[in-house]
Amino acid sequence: MNTYEPGFAGKVALVAGASKGIGAATARAFAQAGASVVLLSRSQAAVDELAGSIREAGGEALAIAADVGDEIAMRRALANVMQRYGRLDAAFNNATDGTAPAPLADLDIAGFDRGIRTNMRGTFLGMRYQIEAMASGEGGAIVNMASVAGVNGTSGLAAYVSAKAGIIGLTKAAALDYADRGIRINVVAPGPILTHHLEAAGAEIQRHAALSTPMRRLGRVEEVATSVLWLCSEQASFITGVVLPIDGGMTAGTKVPMNYRRGEPPRPAEP
Repeated sequence: MNTYEPGFAGKVALVAGASKGIGAATARAFAQAGASVVLLSRSQAAVDELAGSIREAGGEALAIAADVGDEIAMRRALANVMQRYGRLDAAFNNATDGTAPAPLADLDIAGFDRGIRTNMRGTFLGMRYQIEAMASGEGGAIVNMASVAGVNGTSGLAAYVSAKAGIIGLTKAAALDYADRGIRINVVAPGPILTHHLEAAGAEIQRHAALSTPMRRLGRVEEVATSVLWLCSEQASFITGVVLPIDGGMTAGTKVPMNYRRGEPPRPAEP
């Protein structure tokens, strides 16, 4: 039985929002697969620490502090990448921000604007300069970070849902723009993933989040990272413009217990 091992030796991969969680796991996965990894985050200290750990493991990493919503910062960041490596082969736009959950009429307006700026504008600016770099070379692959909330909607998260739905639209439009120019662009839509946010929320919130999926468990950051690398690899060379749910079946539909379909009283779900 063959084991899938994406090869990125000699390639350069950029991860925006790389300081922790899914971004950090994806950066490490790219490095382990042989890529030189560019780490973007607003915190220089955070990406310096991650870059150090990648180098200690034998990898190559460049740490850049940049606000993804700042056009000048993103242009300079990509210029830095091209000056250092002369190419860009893969990119993962993972940076995110937002406001506290609330019904739409109670949303903090500044928080809404911040969420749109980081998520949607940040993804646009990332693609804008990543595509330019890839087009000057042999092409490449971009993966953007959305969410099941951008596919189905979630109450109390109007800013987050709007931004993630917008990222899906941006991805599809860009994928069509560059489908015949050697640049593939896709989007992942994770469900509940055990990141630092859910870890901080505590065991009870984690249990309820797990029960919201048909698989009745949380996803792992490594599972998202593996999906991103696959979409950026040659194994996915005929795939562009897709939304890949990584959600334990949430977007497939509603799972009805077998005993309920037989007319029996529904049993409570097991944790």
